Amino acid sequence: MNRKLTNKKNYPPKCAYCAKGRLSPDGESVLCPKKGITSPQDNCRSYKYDVMKRIPEKAPVIKSADPKDFEL
Repeated sequence: MNRKLTNKKNYPPKCAYCAKGRLSPDGESVLCPKKGITSPQDNCRSYKYDVMKRIPEKAPVIKSADPKDFEL
């Protein structure tokens, strides 16, 4: 059975989202077993997307409605 992500967005490959690499303690680089120390924006051929590493975008703020908007 082939499972797919529920959201249809295509995220650009980044070492920050890779299952093989992990973020360094300072948070400014990624420790990769294939490439060594890389930038979080880099990627390589052995890139594999890890859903749990991506931080989702914040929801937009919804403005309150005026009572005038509902009058006829």
